[in-house]
Amino acid sequence: MTRKSFLRGMAAVGAAPLLPAAVLPIATAEAAPSTRPDFPLLRNGTPTDVFVDAADDPAVIRAAGDLVADVERVGGVGPRLLHTVPRRAELLVVVGTIGTSPVIDRLVRHRRLDVSRVEGRWEASVTQVVDRPLPGVDRALVIAGSDRRGTVYGVYETSERIGVSPWYWWADVPVVRRDTVTVPAGPFVRHEPAVRYRGIFINDEQNLTTWSHRTQEPDKNIGPRTYERVFELLLRLKANYLWPAMHPYSDFFNKHRENPELADRYGIVVGSSHPEAMLRNGVHEWEPWAEEHRNPDGTLPLYDYTVNPAVISDYWRARARQNAGYESSWTIGMRGLHDSALETKYATTIPEKVAVMNDIITDQRRILAEEVGEAAQPQIFIPYKEVLELYNAGVRVPDDVTLIWPDDNHGNMRQLPDEAERRRAGGNGIYYHLSYWGRPRSYLWLDTTQLSKVWQELRRVHDHQADRMWIFNVGDIKSIETGLSFCLDMAWDVDRWGPGNVEEFLVEWAGRQFGRRHGSEIAAIRTEYYRLAAERRPEFIDKAIFSTVHHGDEAERRMSAYEQLLDRVRKLGAKLPEPYRDAFYELVEYPVHGAYLMNLKYYWADRNALAVRQGRGAGTNRFADLAEAAHSEEQAITRRYNSEIAGGKWDGIVNPYPSQIPKAPGRPAVTRVPRQETSGLGLAAEGNETGASRPLSFSSYTRDRRFVDVFNTGFLPFRWQAEPSHPWIRLSTAGGELTDQTRVRVEIDWPRAPEGTHHPTLTFTGAGTTAEVRLRVVNDGERARQRARGFVEAHGYVSIDAAHFDRQVARGGARWRVVRGLGRRTAAVEAVPTTAPPVTEDLPTRSPELRYRVRFTSTGTFPVTVFRLPSLDERGKRRLAIALDDKPPTVLSGQAIATGNRGDAWARNVEEGIEKLTTTVTVTEPGEHVLRLFMTDPAIAVDQIVIDTGGLPASYLAPPESYHRVFSPDPAVAPGAEAPDL
Repeated sequence: MTRKSFLRGMAAVGAAPLLPAAVLPIATAEAAPSTRPDFPLLRNGTPTDVFVDAADDPAVIRAAGDLVADVERVGGVGPRLLHTVPRRAELLVVVGTIGTSPVIDRLVRHRRLDVSRVEGRWEASVTQVVDRPLPGVDRALVIAGSDRRGTVYGVYETSERIGVSPWYWWADVPVVRRDTVTVPAGPFVRHEPAVRYRGIFINDEQNLTTWSHRTQEPDKNIGPRTYERVFELLLRLKANYLWPAMHPYSDFFNKHRENPELADRYGIVVGSSHPEAMLRNGVHEWEPWAEEHRNPDGTLPLYDYTVNPAVISDYWRARARQNAGYESSWTIGMRGLHDSALETKYATTIPEKVAVMNDIITDQRRILAEEVGEAAQPQIFIPYKEVLELYNAGVRVPDDVTLIWPDDNHGNMRQLPDEAERRRAGGNGIYYHLSYWGRPRSYLWLDTTQLSKVWQELRRVHDHQADRMWIFNVGDIKSIETGLSFCLDMAWDVDRWGPGNVEEFLVEWAGRQFGRRHGSEIAAIRTEYYRLAAERRPEFIDKAIFSTVHHGDEAERRMSAYEQLLDRVRKLGAKLPEPYRDAFYELVEYPVHGAYLMNLKYYWADRNALAVRQGRGAGTNRFADLAEAAHSEEQAITRRYNSEIAGGKWDGIVNPYPSQIPKAPGRPAVTRVPRQETSGLGLAAEGNETGASRPLSFSSYTRDRRFVDVFNTGFLPFRWQAEPSHPWIRLSTAGGELTDQTRVRVEIDWPRAPEGTHHPTLTFTGAGTTAEVRLRVVNDGERARQRARGFVEAHGYVSIDAAHFDRQVARGGARWRVVRGLGRRTAAVEAVPTTAPPVTEDLPTRSPELRYRVRFTSTGTFPVTVFRLPSLDERGKRRLAIALDDKPPTVLSGQAIATGNRGDAWARNVEEGIEKLTTTVTVTEPGEHVLRLFMTDPAIAVDQIVIDTGGLPASYLAPPESYHRVFSPDPAVAPGAEAPDL
């Protein structure tokens, strides 16, 4: 079977990417219903020629060439690329820009092409079939753009519709071969984007540099050949903007003059990041400039505007003059060299620094006016870190300059434009991280930011009219494929995805890469992968984060969820045809497997440390071996990515442990104990690090499954047995020979257990020792369980998923909405609209409210903890309120400012992905009550609520959700609850 016929067979069974006859909507494109026959780009192996006028923009001509190549990728034979209209053609593809292509303008003038919805717009296009458009041409597919990039996007839209993924090269997504390729007759209108400038920042790019040097340009460290690939990817993703690589190990962009020339030829706008004022890369360029412009006394000038303003001004002017002819974005303002803070030797106070910044901006604006003129647009000012403090203290940014608001580097917007800033002629934009190097921890390895979290923040950004420019920090590009695709999709059509359907993006996106039949399963895999990362990013893992003794071994439950996810990945991967295996490994399998192993090695290391404290013998060394084996396997799968996938194409692109930037957690330290020819019975019951002083707790509502670890304190095997005091206690195993350890699962046979509260025991014997474990069993009976309303207290706590409210009350034009896929569980709630005014008085009558029914068996004053997602507002506050029944609400205030420190509240919040806000509620009588959650500040999101009624042990995660007849009818079989013996 040839590869061509094999891929045809895959298309027949639905394994191919989406094809034109069943294509899903793409971004904001609007397709009008049509009964006209589809237009063939390839028919019976014969391609349709592509015409583009030689007078059109070079970016359009080049993109038309890519369409030719894409048709050849699909059909095996490429059309001709023509620059003159043929004298006779049955079919023709016509590509051109309104106002630039005489052929397009003629069609418009003769009313053969309706461009009323795109003409004069930004980057819009129309694609439609026109009968007898030109003398000698019977039928044409016309792709017409409002400007050069509008045309380019129309071309690439067509490529994607015939099955060429934007990731065909960067992620090795295969193109299915077909003898006949058609597109709908149209018209197909792509409206202008929601965000004008949409792009990426290649940053902390050591792996990309290593790969580029090894496989693309051995004489360079990211040069034109690599940037050609980057530019094409951006355009296929409907982006138009780039901050290039800028670190010491990479060549700076303007080192190779082909780079800005190429960018202009592709239609990419090139800018620079917050420390790179005026397109200057200080890491590489300042030192040689300073060497050539020494002070009169021979010393090197400092990059300090209060010391050497003239030398620095000339430094900026030289680049403005050099790049004046290209479509560029000009960053104004100033920071220190290589992303360090602004240096001002002769300005030490905030007001003095503000004055210096104002002088800097005035100088830069004069340079741009003199060297670039009116083409010096857009100009941007980025109030990043300490510059934000200066901006808020009074820096004057000209009205036509775009303010670029940064997040806290961890996906939480720090500050958004107020009403006055929203009226600025230059508008507002954002700089948002999908990858980051810095405090408190770095995440550079995998794409781990929840898409629903991204959606929540970007929706909030757009609600505040920050829509001029969106830049996403994508690190090395590879591994961020899914997140980047989503961000750029939102940047084009911010309204397409809503709070309840972000996962539908994954379904569609995965369907385009791997075939519609697999879209839903891959989307479910990625959603669970993101959820586990929301609990703790794999790059943030460390020893002793998750409890190994509470809540059924919270760490093991997490590892069980990962293991189940990896099993799904492997089963799906085995079903995919061979041509899809490389793409699947890159986009799905490696991220899941890598995250699993990063967590697994630390799980075993934690079990090893616990075993040492418990005095285990052979089991201690067993856990050490497992931790090191997991680390070795993690290294092995990375080697496979770099040396085997796609024939070694990605040599060096993925490395959790690069040499010059922060690393992912490495090999955890473990302890081994010397072998001793002894044996001894030891045990640790759930809830206890050692022994069994805390009884195993069982409730007929939650129907729990608990564990007892039985272990050998030595190395010689011995026989052991366990005996329950009552026949309705069930054990997963009741004895045998023990060399190192075993985990005994304990549960209750509820139909046989008598009602009431009981205190049975388990007796363990072995190696001449007897030990007892106490149980506490509360059985209210099946009838009470079925009649219970609301969340039922058990085990000394009530745990509630915030999205599981019984009633919502909207007030004052504001409400709470459920955002699926957000937070540590399946959904979170967010107070909207995000622009609503705060409510600080009369909350029960003015504030939107959520109500939760809770059934208490205890009375007293109890701590209640609200798990909120750590959004910020550096000019405001982050507050919500909570109350029980009709008692006055208590306002809780969260962290509103990103300090950039390690070890403080902000650092803890971004590491954990939540902020715990705690107060108390008083329950005076047992029975049913109503817990009430109120909005104080808008755009605040809540994940979980936990009430400690006296039995809540300390743990990283919230305990499993309490019993609720509707929302949580069987907590014991919730995801991760049935953890196997790992």
